[in-house]
This record gives sequence, C-alpha cells and structure tokens, in this order.
Amino acid sequence: MPEVKVLVEGGKATPAPPLGPSLAPLGVNIGEIVKQINEKTKEFAGMKVPVTVAVDSATKDFEIKIGSPPASELIKREIKIQKGAANPKTEEAGNIKIEQLLKVTKMKFQNMNSYRMKSAVKEIAGTCASLGIRVDGKKAREFQKDVDEGKYDAAIEQAGAA
Repeated sequence: MPEVKVLVEGGKATPAPPLGPSLAPLGVNIGEIVKQINEKTKEFAGMKVPVTVAVDSATKDFEIKIGSPPASELIKREIKIQKGAANPKTEEAGNIKIEQLLKVTKMKFQNMNSYRMKSAVKEIAGTCASLGIRVDGKKAREFQKDVDEGKYDAAIEQAGAA
C-alpha cells in the first residue's frame, strides 16, 4: 500500500500542495481524505501535525494515521508563544514551569526514545534549550543537571504515575 506522509496544520488541510498532488496519482477521493484529516486534527489547531495516508491501490480504500505534533510545537503552545528565540544561545523566548514541561513530556512519551520518565524530561528540556526557553526559571542545561542530581525526582515520579 502506498503511503503519503505530510505535515499539515491542525484542522486546516487542503487539497493544495503538499497533500493534493501527492494523492492525485493514487486515484482516491481527495476531498474525503482532507475532510477526515481536518476532523481528526482539529484539536491541534494552529500546530503542525504529521499525517500518514495509506492507500489500497486496488480498492481505493484509505487509512489515515495522525501522529503527535513535534515537541517544539507542544512547548510553544503550552507557554503561548509563536516561535522560539532566533539565537537560543543569546536570546530567551520564555519560561516553562516544571508542571507544563511534565505535561508535554507525558503527551510525547509514547513517541520518544526514552524508556524512563526522567530521561524523557531531560529530552524535552533539551528541546526547550534549542528554542531559547528557560525551564522553571533556569537555563535548560542547568535544569538537566538538577534532574540528574535528583532535585526533581518527586515531581517526575508523580507525573509518571499520573
């Protein structure tokens, strides 16, 4: 089954590129696919969402799989900013509280390479660093050291169990 993978804005897919031209040669009802994608991604309005459309060439049946938005999109949405710092080494774009960071980590945990919540938290904090976002009022690298030292163990364990 051929698959078409695209990144669309939640609830705003259109038959225009990149979706339409990719699906047209497969002979499927593009309008119906767009409608279903928009229905399934409406909760991610304003965010880019990975979408995979698998098409059965013989029957023209299709299956739509919605991925999880990138961690950076979830972080920006959580702290209500449009974009990260242009130069994260010298600029700051905002601050994310530990509770918000844990919420994003839980949303992404199933799609991460981490097996433990503690390492997943550090991974999300690394994404914050690349966006120029402080974590709990600290530079992200400093926060990661605190996580290694066990200063956030109670909060992380509580979030992992919730």
